[in-house]
This record gives sequence, structure tokens and C-alpha cells, in this order.
Amino acid sequence: MLDPNSLIIISLVVIVALSFDFINGFHDAANSVATVVSTRVLSPRIAVAWAAFFNFAALFVFNLKVATTIGKGVVDPAVMTIGVVFAGLMGAIIWDLLTWWWGLPSSSSHALVGGFVGAAVTKAGFGSLISAGLIKICVFIIVSPLVGMAIGYLVMTLINLFFQSAAPSRIDKHFRRLQLLSASLYSLGHGGNDAQKTMGIISVLLFSSGHLGGKFYVPIWVIVTCHLAIAMGTMFGGWRIVKTMGMKVTKLQPVGGFAAETAAATTLFMATFGGIPVSTTHTITGSIMGVGATKRLTAVRWGIVNSIVLAWIFTIPASALVAGAFYLFISFFN
Repeated sequence: MLDPNSLIIISLVVIVALSFDFINGFHDAANSVATVVSTRVLSPRIAVAWAAFFNFAALFVFNLKVATTIGKGVVDPAVMTIGVVFAGLMGAIIWDLLTWWWGLPSSSSHALVGGFVGAAVTKAGFGSLISAGLIKICVFIIVSPLVGMAIGYLVMTLINLFFQSAAPSRIDKHFRRLQLLSASLYSLGHGGNDAQKTMGIISVLLFSSGHLGGKFYVPIWVIVTCHLAIAMGTMFGGWRIVKTMGMKVTKLQPVGGFAAETAAATTLFMATFGGIPVSTTHTITGSIMGVGATKRLTAVRWGIVNSIVLAWIFTIPASALVAGAFYLFISFFN
């Protein structure tokens, strides 16, 4: 028979995990809607509703390889106690809220990874980490924006080539419609990759506490509630980051928004089907930069990009430090 007190504590930590998922959607709503809002194809209110719908619809599209990577491929599941999970989540949540307040598009995904790394190392040392999983995630901190940038540059170059003799008004009219499709695909990729990270955390908590039996899997109720939480977070949106992503990095027209979203969606689809937990923030930023660079390198505001990259660099260590401090604090009460 399951311990009632244990069930209550686990339920509270699951609520914290879903709160992180909500904040993830809130924080990363900018990534989903920045281009479609900055090009004035949709109003902010309609754009976040559009993105939220496809965040939720992603549960019918993708496999659960990313959830498995997060659940079993970063930290030894035996170390993932209730305290470690709680501390890791708090590290990620605090860093997400700080970077939202500063208007910096940092990665919620890497904040989560950093949080669990910090909490696990504080509890059991560096031996508790699974190096292969961490190396893969760290490699894709660099790879995903570069892939997004390359595809964005390629897509925009091909569009310029095929439509070079078309009237600008005609191009604008067609790509305003097409941007609805590209925004949908990007939001689908965002929901598919990011919601699975919280699924992995909740599932490993249930597994390590004996509530899933002897085999790791992701329960249906976890899949549905995580997609619902990230969709609701997206509905509330983070306008501060929308302005950074959609207006400060480079100036976009509907055709550029289509190219950036298509490039980012392509990158996210490949990563999710491959079970790689990448940063949607890094991906869309790289894609926007690639599109801007087709005009000229000076079309990209590299000073803003430098601030964004610094936020990327500090995300994992900063959230790890916060999570480690939280674990030390709660360990005094055990």
C-alpha cells in the first residue's frame, strides 16, 4: 500500500513541475508568436491562441523519445528523489522568471537541465550525471541555432531566387497566408519538444518513487496534462521577449517570418523525432538571424545577439547554482 504522506508530497512536486511547464509556455510564447506578430499577420491575442492550440495538438504527432532522454539520460534515476526534483524545478523556474523580466530569450529547456544537474551534484556528486546525455544536450546548444540559421538562410535565399521578379505587394499577400502555416508548424514543434521535458521529469519522479512499477514509461495522464499546461502558459504569453525576438534582432517582413518559422520548425521536428531535447529559443533565434543575414550582415543587430548568447551561456550554470542552493536548504529539514 502506498504511503499517503508520500503521495501528497509527490502530488505537490508534480504540481510544481506542471507550474514549470506553464512558465515554459509563458516564457517561450515569444518564440512561437514573435515573427507572426512583428510582421503584423496576427494580433498578439490571436497569435498566442493559435500557438497554444498547436502546442496542445503536438501530443498527437510526436513520439516520446525526448521525454525518455530527459527522464533517464541526464541524471541517474536512482538519484532523482523528491528533493532533487523539487530543487531542480525551482532552479529552472527562478531563472526563467528572471530572464523573462530582463526580456532575454534564454532556454527553459537548459534551465531545467541545469537545475537537475545542480541538485543531483549537490546530493550525490558528479558521478550521478550521465555524461553521454549531457554531452548531447551541450553539443546541440551550438548545433541547433546553427542548423536553424543555415536553413533560414537557405529558405530565404531560395524564396528571393524564385520570386525575384514578383511585385513586393504580391509577395507580401501570399506570404501573409503562408506564415499562418509556418507559425502552426513551429508551435507544433515547440509543443512536441518542450512539453516532453516536463513529462520526463514527472515520469522519472514517479518511477524512482515506485509508482510506475519496475519499468519506466510516460503515463497518458502525464502526456495530456503537460501539453495542456504548456498550451495554457502560451495563452498568457511573454510580451517582453516578443519585442526582443521579433523586433530587435532584425526587421522582418511576412516572407522573412515564413522563412524563419519554417527553418525553426524543420530543426525542431528533426530533433524531436531523434529524441534530442533542444532549445526552441536557440532554434528560432538562429533562424531569424539566418533570414536577416540574407539582406546583409549588418541587418542583424549583433549587440542584441550578444546579450542573447550570454544568457544562453549562463543558463545552465546559473540554474544549477540556484537548484543546488535550494537542495541544501531543504536538506536541513530532512
